[in-house]
Amino acid sequence: MGAGGATPTVTEFESCNPNPVRFGAMDASHTGTSNSADLPSNWGRWGEDDQLGTVNLITAEARARGAAEARTGRTVSLAVPIQPAPLISGPFAPSTQDASPVQQMMVYVGSPAPAMADVMLVTNHHPRSTHLDALGHAIRDGRVYPGRPVDEAVTPAGARHGSTTAFAAGLATRGILLDLAADGPLPSGHAVTARDLEAAEERQRVRLESGDALVVRCGWPMTPDPERPMPGMSLDAVRWMHRRGVSLYAGDIGDAHPDLDPACPLPLHRVALPMMGLPLIDAAEVDGLAAVCAELGRYAFLLTVAPPRIHGLTGVPVNPLAVF
Repeated sequence: MGAGGATPTVTEFESCNPNPVRFGAMDASHTGTSNSADLPSNWGRWGEDDQLGTVNLITAEARARGAAEARTGRTVSLAVPIQPAPLISGPFAPSTQDASPVQQMMVYVGSPAPAMADVMLVTNHHPRSTHLDALGHAIRDGRVYPGRPVDEAVTPAGARHGSTTAFAAGLATRGILLDLAADGPLPSGHAVTARDLEAAEERQRVRLESGDALVVRCGWPMTPDPERPMPGMSLDAVRWMHRRGVSLYAGDIGDAHPDLDPACPLPLHRVALPMMGLPLIDAAEVDGLAAVCAELGRYAFLLTVAPPRIHGLTGVPVNPLAVF
């Protein structure tokens, strides 16, 4: 099926941790009991060598739909600011400091130094860094999207399949913010469902279409708090994303910690990313975006994501921009 076609629903009568079947296939020998779940999958939909996943849904029409939302030129960043920590400690280094996703070492060029430079050590998948997960980040039953054995996809020398290489051209499409925290943060341990997402659509008078990026605000920090179970996406919400043709997910939270459903943990990272090929922007800063959307009465915008063109990574820090 072409990238611009309707997004079908794929049914797999399996437990939450099966070996996923190819796109459009179904094992009729299973009955779908209370211990089973129908899991959405795009394996094989765009070919066995596909590395774009749901980015295939960002057609020229979807990009034009996003560009039409850029009317005033006002921009909002969805990235969390990062304060680097010194890579080398010494008498001037802070004695106590929260872990930073970026460690920095200053480099003096020449003597006396006519210029300054620095070296950075970046932890790509850090909860305090807004970053884009590549499709090879999450492994399911020894395979990454779309069914490539992990030992073929990832090597000690870097990722060969499902890496950041696929996003080198950047991403641009219409973004839709669904603000689930308009009346306050979601309750602790709340499982976000399709009903929650559709209620936000109705309240905001907006509808997400195939190829759009979904941005969700729950009103929680991404960093887990052992004393307060986080809310998070449910498998039901992930199925909804599949039916609607979401091309990219970003949110202040994603999968809950601890797991909301031990039988199917981490539905974004265990189902959406490796089975649907849905890229995830973790730890997005969406409070400022929500404020601007409420001010303008508009919850649709042009969303651009231009990661650095570093190939072979499983993820990379990004600074997504919403343009109104």
